[in-house]
Amino acid sequence: MSTTTSERKSFFKKIRGKDDGVPREMTFLDHLEELRWHIVRSAIALVIAAILIFIKIDWIFDNIIYAPARQDFITYSGLCNLGHKLHLGNSLCMPPVKIPLLINTIGGSFTSAINICFMGALIIAFPYLFWELWKFIKPALSPKELKYARGSIGWVSLCFFAGAAFGYYLLAPFTFNFLASFKIGNLSSQTYLPSLEDYIDTLVNVILGCGLAFELPVLAYVLSKLGIITPKFLATYRKYAYVIILIVAAVITPSPDWTSQTIVAVPLIILYELSIFISRRVAKQRALDEKEWE
Repeated sequence: MSTTTSERKSFFKKIRGKDDGVPREMTFLDHLEELRWHIVRSAIALVIAAILIFIKIDWIFDNIIYAPARQDFITYSGLCNLGHKLHLGNSLCMPPVKIPLLINTIGGSFTSAINICFMGALIIAFPYLFWELWKFIKPALSPKELKYARGSIGWVSLCFFAGAAFGYYLLAPFTFNFLASFKIGNLSSQTYLPSLEDYIDTLVNVILGCGLAFELPVLAYVLSKLGIITPKFLATYRKYAYVIILIVAAVITPSPDWTSQTIVAVPLIILYELSIFISRRVAKQRALDEKEWE
């Protein structure tokens, strides 16, 4: 059943501010002031996280940032051992990669360190940043919408960090291995020497891109709630989505064998199927609510 007029009035009282103990409805400037403080608190959280990263910047760079470019990275040995256990030979073993980094500006090291600090702070503080955003939009939601959004912070954060881990431990090694071994024309006339800034930007783009890509189930849930997409729509275009996923996997993986492409494509396919499942559940619940309303 929909909320009654009295329930609506009692709800809107919750979004009113207080001025000397007298309730009043928030104006546009009040909302801007509220938004300003949410942004200020988010900026403070980012700065604190960036400072903590900068204190340990040498260890973080050696053991986290540059680790996917090392030959002893856990992903290289782990995939190779997995291939041997599955009796696939060396199909999952990626060739050794060596990526020397070039610093071609005076402040290149310092600029890269600052970039690492703030990009790392953005990833670490993501749950808090989303929480601040949630606190800002929460008063504008109805009780029914609040019920549907319960646990959203946890699910959004879980999907983001799962995607970031996938990008760091799997996609980044594949990407660096492929790009470092790819040559055009005469091999003797080329020297692979990427800049430090370019390496960091590539790694950050992979991690953040995967983190956002893994929000697909959450996005499907929201869009299905709003009625923008349906499970029929997702199921109809499933074959096109699979083709796109396989093309992306073929481009990313360093070798043309099906095993390495499968490792990259399977998580993306699972995410798409999970989105269809979520959309079906939402559609079924919407049908029950409409039936109850009638």
